Amino acid sequence: MPKYPEAEGRRDAAPLAPDRSARPPVSAVPPQPAPPTGEPLGAARPRTTPGSRTRQEPPPAPEPPTDPPPSPQLHGSRRLLPRREGERRAPAPRTLAAAVCLVVGIGLLGGAAAGAWLSGPSGGPGGPDDFNSARTLWRDVPVDELFPEVLRSEAAGPGGSDRRWTRVAVAPDSGCAYAFDPMLTKALSQVGCGRLVRATYVDETTSGVTTVGMLFTKADEDGMKALRKRFAVENLTERTDLMPRPYAARGTVAADFGDAQRASWTVHVLADAPVVVYSVTGFADGRVVSDPQAAAEATEKGETSAAAQSGLGHDAQGVADRVEQALRQAAGDPDAVPGATDGGSGTGEDGGGGTRTHRSSAR
Repeated sequence: MPKYPEAEGRRDAAPLAPDRSARPPVSAVPPQPAPPTGEPLGAARPRTTPGSRTRQEPPPAPEPPTDPPPSPQLHGSRRLLPRREGERRAPAPRTLAAAVCLVVGIGLLGGAAAGAWLSGPSGGPGGPDDFNSARTLWRDVPVDELFPEVLRSEAAGPGGSDRRWTRVAVAPDSGCAYAFDPMLTKALSQVGCGRLVRATYVDETTSGVTTVGMLFTKADEDGMKALRKRFAVENLTERTDLMPRPYAARGTVAADFGDAQRASWTVHVLADAPVVVYSVTGFADGRVVSDPQAAAEATEKGETSAAAQSGLGHDAQGVADRVEQALRQAAGDPDAVPGATDGGSGTGEDGGGGTRTHRSSAR
């Protein structure tokens, strides 16, 4: 029988059956060598075949170097980490809360200051900015707000009767020349004349006419307080040689309203604004009045003067109070109540409206 050829690469053929007697005992089996350092246990090793070389795997690519974690730095009692380039620091919660409170606080203060000047009764407190802001109201506020077309006042007439006045003329804004008697001009020169605005009204019966005016002064708050005190101490509002002069508009029922027709008057010096409010009344038919009487006296019970019995003293006081309140309302005073001024003669509400500027001519 033919024999199997010898295995290639070996000198002797391997026996068909191994000799079990030649195996070493179990205890004599040499220990397996430990895997090389860096190779995990149980990792598969590359297989080799006779006559071939072991295939080496390419070493893994090195990982890019990473920046070491920033080292903390102590800053006061807090631990801060350095910021990377281009990174912004987020605002702290306390900073955000403080900013929100600041914005809200400024908004509240701004809203409250809008109507702060001329707040409360005459002579009340007010800041310098609020005081000075009143100087330009004569040109910033429409004439129909400073001098409403219709004025009403409840219980302002003799015996508590209601009164109503209609505007018949508005004078162009001007200086103070020839607007007052010489002695009153001298007294008011203490605060200076910035601008003068005037209007004339007639009552419902068209028997009495009233000129009301507002003198915007150049004085500061202390100057207005000093003048107000002087008028009160020296009773300047009751002297017949210190009367305002009327505005007699041509073509109206007040055309004959001159100095000789003056029956009653009032002068009110404000302490919380650089303004002097005044009024003067007379008969619409042009009759001469020989015994004019201040409104403060003509409105007292039991007076028998022409001004008192005709109600012209009540007209002078009522119209001046209503125009002063119109000024306060136009300035945004939330506490301005119609007719509720010092020495006011009644309450009521304005009538009329519009947007005409103050540079109005008589009509």
